[in-house]
Amino acid sequence: MLSFLRQGKVDAEIKKWEKMLRKILSVLEDAEEKQMTNKQVKMWLSELQDLAYDVEDILDEFAMESLQRKLEGEPQASTSKVRKLIPTCCTNFSPRAVTFNFEMLSKIKEITTRFKDITEQKDVLNLREIVGPSRQVWQRPQSSCLQDEPQVYGRDEDKRKILDLLSSDDTSSGKVGVVPIVGMGGVGKTTLARLVYNDEALQHFHPKAWVHVSEVFDSLRITKSILESITLKHCEMKELNQVQLALHKELAGKKFFIVLDDVWSENYEDWNALRPPFMDGAPGCRILVTTRSTIVAGRMGTVDFHRLESISDDDCWLLFTKHAFENRRDNALANQEIIREKVINKCGGLPLAARTLGGLLRAKHEDEWEDMLNSKIWNLQDDESEGLIQPLDGERQPEDVGAKYFQDLLSRSLLQASIDGESMFVMHDLVNDLAQWVVGETCIKLENKSMVGEQFKKERARHFSYIPDEFDGIKRFEPVHKLKCLRTFLPLPLYRR
Repeated sequence: MLSFLRQGKVDAEIKKWEKMLRKILSVLEDAEEKQMTNKQVKMWLSELQDLAYDVEDILDEFAMESLQRKLEGEPQASTSKVRKLIPTCCTNFSPRAVTFNFEMLSKIKEITTRFKDITEQKDVLNLREIVGPSRQVWQRPQSSCLQDEPQVYGRDEDKRKILDLLSSDDTSSGKVGVVPIVGMGGVGKTTLARLVYNDEALQHFHPKAWVHVSEVFDSLRITKSILESITLKHCEMKELNQVQLALHKELAGKKFFIVLDDVWSENYEDWNALRPPFMDGAPGCRILVTTRSTIVAGRMGTVDFHRLESISDDDCWLLFTKHAFENRRDNALANQEIIREKVINKCGGLPLAARTLGGLLRAKHEDEWEDMLNSKIWNLQDDESEGLIQPLDGERQPEDVGAKYFQDLLSRSLLQASIDGESMFVMHDLVNDLAQWVVGETCIKLENKSMVGEQFKKERARHFSYIPDEFDGIKRFEPVHKLKCLRTFLPLPLYRR
């Protein structure tokens, strides 16, 4: 982005930019990891993002100047090669050209000063260069078939449906039927799988095995885990072929039941490489898969997946109180109805959120609950931070990349199709809250009149979307003049139920 400006009087400033930018980029991944728990680092990243936008604005101004001079017939470089613009601007002595050059040089020097400040701040914040792997991999805790909850709320109907699918003759076209459970993170897929695995209705299956798969689909590790779970012996073999032969011997002719928990890989070949030992089991063999991805479910499942939804408000409150008041004599709250409403709104029907929040508050005095309930749920725990969006690759159009991102979010259950229409989608409140936290003041979303004053305080906002009201008036948008950095204005269609 900077290389084509390296000509004329700006050359020295551009070299400074590149030098400081290299220093900033070296610590950027460390900053990305720390921003979740360090407000100063998040502010530093916001300032860096503002700077990147302003640099892009300067490039746009050069491009616009080039286009304007072409339209006016002034001698200048082709607009298709913006790198030739700078010498033209600096050698053309028309009054407008001189004014433009002066303004641009002034802006470039201001950018240099901001680059310097941001570079110095990285040392104050103790941001470090990550040597080796680009990112420390967050290890997901392994699951087991043992129940970690003495009582599970709101899953009786889901359990019944899964048991029906496992016992149905329509579950498989061959001998092995694969039943997928799909849902967003924290909704309780593993808990439901445990309920099913330990239910007396499945005691006729033998052998049974439980394996936590996780993000890395390692066929050798998974196969060894299944074998060890069945034989209760450690497997020393290191070749996939040997392990699969041993597992095939254990499963052949038997009506087995296996749970593959937390499957992420959407690569069909991974599943093809894993399943050969399962193919000679007795009729009625079943595999239960839990995953966030509808793509995984579609490629592994032999029946339509079971979508696991959030639990009811009442069940959410029961789960929360169980963890918040366990081992406490007095479980009465002075303002219980207010607390209940806040807990339900914060957890949004996610059992993991209710359990985590209850566990955190059980050690707190009631006077401290208000602050905790007003905090963001992801600030209350050392939880997973995943990068969903990757840089554009190749020559793909932004619209195509955006469509792919949308489909990825949809397949991973972060978005779900609405029951109100084929082209409508819904997002869980916690996902929406996290998205708004990530974008910070970059985006404004105007949904109702009560939000006007608060939203327009974000004077550095770059993107503005709004849902129209039937009686919108021009006064609603009067504060827009405060948004000096706005790039996008996106009116959304009026939604009527």
